[in-house]
Amino acid sequence: MLKRRQFLGGLTALSASYLLAACGGGGESSNASGKAAAATGASGAAAASGASGTSSNTTPTAKTSDPNSISMPPATSITDNSGNVWTLSGGSVYRNGSAAGNTFNVSLVLFYGGVIYHEGTGGQFYEWTGSGWVGCNDPRLGGTSADGTSLPASPYIIDKSGAIWTLTNGVIYRNGATVGDTYNVSLVLWYGGKIWHCGTGGQFYVNTDTAGHWLNCNDPRTAIAPPAGMFYGMNGHFDYTYTPQQIVSILKGMGCTSYRVGGTNTSNELNALVGLAQAFQSAGMTLIVLINQGVYDSNGNLLAGENAAYSQGYAVAQGIANALKPYGVTIYECGNELTRTNATVLDFTAAGTRASDFNNANWPVMRGVMRGMIDGVKSVQSNAKCGINFCVNDVGAADALWDGMQPDGSGGHPTVRWDITTWHNYEVYGDLFDVGTDGAQPGFDLPTYCKARYGVPFIVTEWNTGPDRTQAYRSNYISTKLGEYYQNRKTHNIQSVMYYVLDSGDQTYGIMINGSPLNPSYSAFQSFTAAHPDN
Repeated sequence: MLKRRQFLGGLTALSASYLLAACGGGGESSNASGKAAAATGASGAAAASGASGTSSNTTPTAKTSDPNSISMPPATSITDNSGNVWTLSGGSVYRNGSAAGNTFNVSLVLFYGGVIYHEGTGGQFYEWTGSGWVGCNDPRLGGTSADGTSLPASPYIIDKSGAIWTLTNGVIYRNGATVGDTYNVSLVLWYGGKIWHCGTGGQFYVNTDTAGHWLNCNDPRTAIAPPAGMFYGMNGHFDYTYTPQQIVSILKGMGCTSYRVGGTNTSNELNALVGLAQAFQSAGMTLIVLINQGVYDSNGNLLAGENAAYSQGYAVAQGIANALKPYGVTIYECGNELTRTNATVLDFTAAGTRASDFNNANWPVMRGVMRGMIDGVKSVQSNAKCGINFCVNDVGAADALWDGMQPDGSGGHPTVRWDITTWHNYEVYGDLFDVGTDGAQPGFDLPTYCKARYGVPFIVTEWNTGPDRTQAYRSNYISTKLGEYYQNRKTHNIQSVMYYVLDSGDQTYGIMINGSPLNPSYSAFQSFTAAHPDN
């Protein structure tokens, strides 16, 4: 087990950039050699200089124009804020008497919000950039729709990329084109940065990509509150020099009620886990045990196929559960960042939102070891709760495992069904409630997505900022993130948020060193828990 995790030097934790690194609570290295993905952004509008458009008759009618806007026709000319005079002649746009780019068949020129736009006969709008035209929506439609906007109550929805969604005769359209195979749709919903729909039978579906794939889910608007009593958590290691009783005392002093620690079924690690379990049982606190089995054998070689991986995971998990069952441990996390090893992810800079981001050939090994750990625990404790861990934005992996899919798109494979969705959310990965996708495209609310897709509680088993941050920065980050987690805990089914880590041996991640608090970080954590009860 690693005493601490380090991000690659020189990388800055930029919003919508990703450092796909191992940041585990312990155990097998994720072999993270990733770099921060460039935040390229995506406007959702294709560049264009012509006036002809591609919109169909499903494009909604614009709202009433701004009273300060001017259009041709009926006006014969428009003077912009810089004094340039715009005219429309023969279907082409002119600026101060000279052709403004290559335009044709223009039916409307609009001055709106200080910007010049034009519309082609097909209904496509273009915005003047100062040197050319770029495709856009009719500016009178407004920007991104408010969260919770629905069809048919509203005439249209505009998502974060600028795409316009409409509903006609029970069929869903995106920018005038059908989105997958939909019919008898009674509701289209914009919620948590995603498009959802519901059919007349009451089944909800969520759109996962521009190709029109829909996955079945629950209504994302349903607020779910997990059981209280373990919300404030901390990570630690089995080989600390602190005694179990000292750890319990330290955690109580910080307002923590849960603790995550990893181990395998070797005798020294099992003995350490048993000692902790006994102490936590006596204290009435929750111990979450990370079963630290990966996709490699003891020699560092990939396990030999799904069956071998299943057997290995089963044996290790069964041994751990047998040892801990008498001491009240009922929550196990089955593997640490298994989607982020050299064997499982194709590109560490990928956000993980697509199943194709992962290694198809080695996928069965990962799936096998996950299934084995869950079944190994359940063979001893049928009522135990098993979590599967993901990080960055690995919903592509999570969905494929849940539905029995391979990264190549083939189905019918064994499913992995967990009782708790667990996630790592370091600052460099982005805001969990608005986490970005590949190319830094518009983000979405990840816990809402998981709540609707998998229907089980959500635990953030690791969170922190980067190792290079000052204690003052870390203190503010702790207060801010705890506030965000706390505010959303009872609507997003967030059962616990577990800070990484109690003691890292230095100031990179730990909140104390050798029993001495690192301030102001420690005080920020302690003050927040004292002022915000877990009830």
